[in-house]
Amino acid sequence: MEEPPTLRYGWTTGACAAAATRAAMIGLCSGTVPEAVTITLPKGEMPTFPVLDAETGDGWAHAYIEKDAGDDPDVTHGALIGVRVSRREGGGGAVRFFAGEGVGTVTKPGLPIGVGEPAINPVPRRMISDEVSEVLRGFSAGFAVDITISVPGGAELAKKTWNPRLGIVGGLSILGTTGIVRPFSCAAWIASIHRGIDVAAASGLRHVVGATGATSEAAVQGMYDLPEVAYLDMGDFAGGLLKYLRNHPIERLTIAGGPGKMSKLAQGALDLHSKRSQVDLSALSAWCGDKRILSANTALEAFGLAGKPLADAVAVRARATALAALRGAPVAVESIIVDRSGKILAHIPFDASA
Repeated sequence: MEEPPTLRYGWTTGACAAAATRAAMIGLCSGTVPEAVTITLPKGEMPTFPVLDAETGDGWAHAYIEKDAGDDPDVTHGALIGVRVSRREGGGGAVRFFAGEGVGTVTKPGLPIGVGEPAINPVPRRMISDEVSEVLRGFSAGFAVDITISVPGGAELAKKTWNPRLGIVGGLSILGTTGIVRPFSCAAWIASIHRGIDVAAASGLRHVVGATGATSEAAVQGMYDLPEVAYLDMGDFAGGLLKYLRNHPIERLTIAGGPGKMSKLAQGALDLHSKRSQVDLSALSAWCGDKRILSANTALEAFGLAGKPLADAVAVRARATALAALRGAPVAVESIIVDRSGKILAHIPFDASA
């Protein structure tokens, strides 16, 4: 049997920004930007990055690194991450951060970066500051530095991310906690859900929505007048949403999705991806007493055969799974099942008997 191909790791925007910073700092201190640099990541890995489009001037230097996300379908794969370093008065290698072209600015509370700050997360800031300090030590220098990070085309790329919903305007965030992009990792998506909850809570919201996709989200939007920040792009990661709300509760949660994913949630699955959970048609049949379901190929076909009795049974159990995952946290839950056309098939409200 043929072995599956090994997926190639890549580098976060934070790692690329740290590498560009190192290259530019060497250029600032020596007058020549190197063709490649090696940096140290938070867990000790030491990748080497080719340096592109470098330039130096009086008291400044800049360099670009091309983002390589490996085999991960990252929207920033191939983007250029640029850093301009500028010398300023002051000692100790003190660093100030600025958002250049294509890097966003935080406009809402709840994120790990304050309102008005460039969207450069804490770990990348630390990595960048460490590179600044190391280069300065190597050249026996000690001046302060302004760091401006840019991503040409980043404003357009940011439209494909959570940033607009999280109140990050003008471009992308510089992200990463390890410096490494692991292919098809769930971690980044779940982290985005967590940040969405944080922003909703900091904005004073008492009701959030976890939807498995755009159609179910749109159906809920037709029911409630909620701001965009209330909608958490839950996708397959019901567990990531519910476990975080367990410790960071918000008063009301609407969970909405299509027949297949809500059936998996009703069965007790918290990861709704097709590779990690499957619909049990025999369970669906038992729940509504309709043996025709046993001949169905999919949950969607089962719902077509059994109709509202099955939809209601699944919605009740999906809500029960969510409440069980919350473990008594003060969060009221409702569940909604939506078909592909956006029609609501079942709705179990917040005040239903648990």
